[in-house]
Amino acid sequence: MEKQRKDGDVEAVPVVIGGMVLDIQATSSIPPHPRTTCPGQIYYVQGGVARNIAECMTKLGAQPFMISALGLDMPGNLLLEHWKSAGLRTEGIRKHKDIKTPTVCHILDVSGEVAAGVASVEAVEMFLTPKWIQQFKHTIRSAPLLMVDANLSPPAIEVSCRLAAESNVPVWFEPVSIAKSERIAPIVKYMLKPAIWLLLEKGVKILVLTIGSDGVLLCTKGESISWRICLEKTQQHGFSRQLFENMTSSYPSNLYSDSKVLERSPNFLAVHFPALPASVVRLTGAGDCLVGGMIASLSTGLDVMQSVAIGIAAAKASVEVDSNVPSQFSLPTITGDARIVYSTAKLLQHQSKL
Repeated sequence: MEKQRKDGDVEAVPVVIGGMVLDIQATSSIPPHPRTTCPGQIYYVQGGVARNIAECMTKLGAQPFMISALGLDMPGNLLLEHWKSAGLRTEGIRKHKDIKTPTVCHILDVSGEVAAGVASVEAVEMFLTPKWIQQFKHTIRSAPLLMVDANLSPPAIEVSCRLAAESNVPVWFEPVSIAKSERIAPIVKYMLKPAIWLLLEKGVKILVLTIGSDGVLLCTKGESISWRICLEKTQQHGFSRQLFENMTSSYPSNLYSDSKVLERSPNFLAVHFPALPASVVRLTGAGDCLVGGMIASLSTGLDVMQSVAIGIAAAKASVEVDSNVPSQFSLPTITGDARIVYSTAKLLQHQSKL
């Protein structure tokens, strides 16, 4: 089931494991009142943290391999047909009549923020099993980077990270929600290595922290903020190649090259990246496009600071449309916005203790 090159090796592509979800988004046209209905609009949108990230990566020129699960029901058919129509690979997506395709209902306020929501995503835990994931072990071990979201069961998260750790593949853990973020705890033992990121957990090497309209903080303790993926595992195709060339020609990865403390420093460092002004339509896809933009950029060989800048540019594009992921990204716009973010990033802290 794993795609191989002519030389017999498994193709090195970023791997994304997690939920594919049908989002039902209800937007009120007036401030909602409890215990009654209000006028507004209801939309059916392709969603799911992992799915959104993978779609964003694809539209930025990356070629992610998706591992997920869908039912043979209306939501599942809708999600799968959209995936196929985009020319994306489906062999990692488990399909079965007993699967109830994950569905989430969001209530959005007049500003586009999520006011409340209900998630029915149990199928991800039940059917995206360690056994299913292990079928793609060679793809995971060959990947430049693995992303897992917290919708997975703890055993599935652990086996995914163990497979990655066996081949020193960096892992991005996406916490999804406060309730599920604690699922990272049992797998820390696989992560305490250079160039592996964890979010919100002891032992973090590189932490990407979103702070809403104030932008993003990139934090590290003893890891270079110019870290990048090993060149032999990077990939560049079309859009991503142009993005790489534009960023490296204008802003090479040496923004703080004169500061020796930033290279393998044992101290705590934080860099602030500002948010970009945007004409907001809705905010539900911003975080996923931030991550998708970062992972796509890292997979091309850009460093983590350049990748944060592109992630913020992708997030801006996502909030200006009514879908979780824009139908397409403009190369001049993404590059221009990323340059603004990168050039205005500021080192906030350099201290010996957290």
